Amino acid sequence: MITFDQVSLQYDAKHTALSNINIHIDKGEFVFIVGPSGAGKSTFVKILTHELVPEQGTVVVNGLTINKLKSSKIPYYRRTLGIVFQDFRLLSEKTVYENIAFVLRVTGAKSREIKPKVQRVLDLVGLRGKEKELPSKLSGGEQQRVAIARALALHPDILCFDEPTSALDPELTGEVLRVLRELADNKTTMIIVTHEMKFAREVSDRVMFFADGQICEAAPPEQLFEHPQHEKTQQFLRSVMRS
Repeated sequence: MITFDQVSLQYDAKHTALSNINIHIDKGEFVFIVGPSGAGKSTFVKILTHELVPEQGTVVVNGLTINKLKSSKIPYYRRTLGIVFQDFRLLSEKTVYENIAFVLRVTGAKSREIKPKVQRVLDLVGLRGKEKELPSKLSGGEQQRVAIARALALHPDILCFDEPTSALDPELTGEVLRVLRELADNKTTMIIVTHEMKFAREVSDRVMFFADGQICEAAPPEQLFEHPQHEKTQQFLRSVMRS
């Protein structure tokens, strides 16, 4: 499904974003990425979504070597991904329905297909009845659920989330985590950068711990949280469990 083979990226002479990343993610796997700020977590996702291109190594997704894609092929590749950001990125002048319908329209969906697809994903995220609302009338948790629905509308092979709850208070975070938990049950391939350790522990298939641009440890949650092997993983978990 997804393979990073000896992937490295350096922002400048003093800052290495990723160093020699080697990891394989299976179809249907639910993977959480954790670690301190500046560890390379978001860079990993940006390489996967082709916002960044590594200087060394290869990234293969569904048999496609994406770091060698021609620029004309990149939009078609991105249509196989669903991407949810921490700042929602909704179109403020468009309703909930229009935000989702827009991405279907620009990717070539037939007019008769749009309404049932929008209704399906709104049902999935629990927002049926909010179709005519503008983003400004929604809570932060509802806006993030619209962003998730928009990503789901294209039936992506992979869903990527970059800190999807970091801008939300605890109550609204719970709304979004409930949706993610249901998606995990559907066996969609998901990669989530998060600071929600409890949630990662409860629902992930595997947790990847990043530090200093490297994957220090990748293991099932019960192993990583109960018996971390790497010293940096141990230090990080001690610090977050105290806070």
